[in-house]
Amino acid sequence: MATFTSSLPDELLKELADTAKKLKLPKNKIIEKALEYYLDQIKRAEYAKSFQRAAKDPEMLLIAEEGLEDYVRILEELEKK
Repeated sequence: MATFTSSLPDELLKELADTAKKLKLPKNKIIEKALEYYLDQIKRAEYAKSFQRAAKDPEMLLIAEEGLEDYVRILEELEKK
């Protein structure tokens, strides 16, 4: 565990303190969870953007279609068994 020091606007610190008191949680735990959530949302947005870029790439579409054909073939083979 590392120590991190930062400054925040007074209003945000007050809201953090009020929330910590109401939830009976340490402020650092609220900040930790909020940061984890925020970073996860950034990763999800990047992931969605990569799919949007791939959808416009003819080569990627061809690869996806080939993979889908293989998937359908495997399902058909499983149904025969």
